[in-house]
Amino acid sequence: MDKTIIPIRLVQKILALMAVAVALVMALAVPAVGVAQEAARPTHIAAQLAAEGPIAAGQTVMVAIHFTPDDGWHGYWRNPGDAGYGMQLKWQLPAGWQASEPEYPVPRQLLISGLMNHVYKGPYAVLVPLHVPAGTLPQTGVPIALDAQWLACTDVICVPENAQLQFRLATSGTASDAPRFAAWRAAIPALLDQRAAFEITDELLRLAIPVPATLPLERPHIFLGSTDIINYAAPQRFSRRGNQLIAEIPLALRGDAPDAIEGILAFDEDDGVHFGADKGAVGAAGVPVAPNGAMLPSLLVLLLGAAAGGLLLNIMPCVFPILSLKALSLARAGENERQARKEALAYSAGVILACTALGGLVLALRAAGEQVGWAFQLQEPGVVVGLLVLAAAITANLAGMFELPSVSVTRSGEPASAFATGVLAAVVATPCTGPFMAAALGAALLLPPVEAMVLFAALGLGLALPFLAVGFIPAVRRLLPAPGPWMARFRHIMAIPMGLTAAALAWLIWRLAGAEYAFLAIGISAAVVASLAALGSGQRAGTRSLRFTSVAGIIAAIVLAFGLADAYDPPQSARSETALIDAKPFSQARLDAARSTGKPVFVWFTADWCLSCKVNESVAIEREATRDAFAKAGVIALVGDWTRRDPEITRFLTSHGAAGVPLYLWYPPGGSAQQLGQVLGPETLVTLVGTGPVTGPISGPISGERQPSVSGGTLLPAGSASGSD
Repeated sequence: MDKTIIPIRLVQKILALMAVAVALVMALAVPAVGVAQEAARPTHIAAQLAAEGPIAAGQTVMVAIHFTPDDGWHGYWRNPGDAGYGMQLKWQLPAGWQASEPEYPVPRQLLISGLMNHVYKGPYAVLVPLHVPAGTLPQTGVPIALDAQWLACTDVICVPENAQLQFRLATSGTASDAPRFAAWRAAIPALLDQRAAFEITDELLRLAIPVPATLPLERPHIFLGSTDIINYAAPQRFSRRGNQLIAEIPLALRGDAPDAIEGILAFDEDDGVHFGADKGAVGAAGVPVAPNGAMLPSLLVLLLGAAAGGLLLNIMPCVFPILSLKALSLARAGENERQARKEALAYSAGVILACTALGGLVLALRAAGEQVGWAFQLQEPGVVVGLLVLAAAITANLAGMFELPSVSVTRSGEPASAFATGVLAAVVATPCTGPFMAAALGAALLLPPVEAMVLFAALGLGLALPFLAVGFIPAVRRLLPAPGPWMARFRHIMAIPMGLTAAALAWLIWRLAGAEYAFLAIGISAAVVASLAALGSGQRAGTRSLRFTSVAGIIAAIVLAFGLADAYDPPQSARSETALIDAKPFSQARLDAARSTGKPVFVWFTADWCLSCKVNESVAIEREATRDAFAKAGVIALVGDWTRRDPEITRFLTSHGAAGVPLYLWYPPGGSAQQLGQVLGPETLVTLVGTGPVTGPISGPISGERQPSVSGGTLLPAGSASGSD
């Protein structure tokens, strides 16, 4: 038995020694050259070591780890956010050498299912300072090695990856990687030489960061290096107080509050500064800053803008369908002063309550991490079905098919009717952001909740102002025609635009959820109208003999409603075959690629439920003159369809201070975005393309030119001072 065991053990030892020998031979075979040596390519992200130049004893050399993700894949910043994990590095260096903390470029935000990630989607380099001790260096160079581990992800899956990277640092010669290192260094955010201050309240992390008041901020965002402190996906609020930028970020603190924090203040997607902050007094917030860097007007100016926008909303195309309800109410209000005031107050209460309720719901959803904007309710097919049924019922009411006090607009002395009309006016009117409204609504998404709710109430007040004027100013009321038989005829005539509104809602449902869904929605509306017509017939006859028919219609509507979920099949968003402008669907990547071509770019955001958007497209965009001007100038056109909820478009709208559509942006070659007015004239775009400067309403440049450095607080060059991240 022993004679059998001993030879086997000898064989095992021999094999082990052979494996060690092979490993030593491979280790000694590392080339002694001063250029990067690329490891075996990982599955999805390639990694490569490179050095800035020849090393010298007693100095610091910068080494880069250059990553190249495959298309659709991304790597992570050292604080990955809500998911993922940062890179892990294990260096093998000669005795006495030291590696400092890695220095990262500005990451980008990636929101997936409410989780915010800090990522890099294209090639990027992480720089690591290596400190070389004093002494003699070998002429053949110094070998170093690195065991790196990282996470590679798409928007769907993640794969842990690693690489063993080897490199021989040259001690003489020229730096072959100098051009690449210049670009990599420029991408590292410079270090502020002044410390910021921070404080933690019950709900917020508040920061006071010293940056000059003149520094343009296109899309400010705080990437906090310290973990377990903030809600990464929550909106960040910024304001300016002199040469300090005040940032307020909702908390998600786990554990004790730290004594110091650090991170990156991003100016836009590529530029930023690295800051450190100590506990201290932050002070009151200053003038609010929109995400595009523009300082918001004062609250008084915003309130006046919201009220003026609401007032003008009464004549916007998207509000026309409800003018019939207003017209009848205005006519009825002329009967007596007391009744007119009651009607005006009830109507105004309905409008203001609906506007503030919609605004509060938008703020609540955004605070919960949802990417929604103004008029988000019309992006939900179920809500539009409800509006379709309501519009069909009001059409039947105006046509005289039935009388129902809660929606009848011809009953005298019925404040509940005026209140319901006001609510309906606000719900139907608010999808469009008319002139003066854009700045106010965009600011409402940035201001503290109380001030934001005041802005939404001011919008409702502006929408209700004509009705209030009739109710409380006798001279205005006397201009109205006296009540009479004409009102009944006018009521029946006004059933036509309301019926057209119902048809438009049915078309919108088809665009949102598909043909079968729209067919069922129309069936539900028809069943409800048939039921109400049966009820009205009984009302006129003074009997209840048709109650069974009415109940049968309601049952049919309920049965059809159960089939809506299974019928949901939204069509693909596609440009009409008759569209004149050759526009591609919007995405941030496509916009970046278009701007990189050096050609002018025009981007517009629209929705099928926004009538003012469609009017602008008909009047100014989808025209032969505009098409020819675009073709001559080489304009690249992109269109963002916000008919259905699209988080990327919502984030982009918010980043430009817009709460809804329409939004029109013009990018001159190599220049920053210019925001056009929300009402376009027939020649606006033709003139814009032909002359360069924008004629007509414009919000001015969205951002200034990028400035890679800041003074006072001054910036230290990357890699100087402490040289740590």
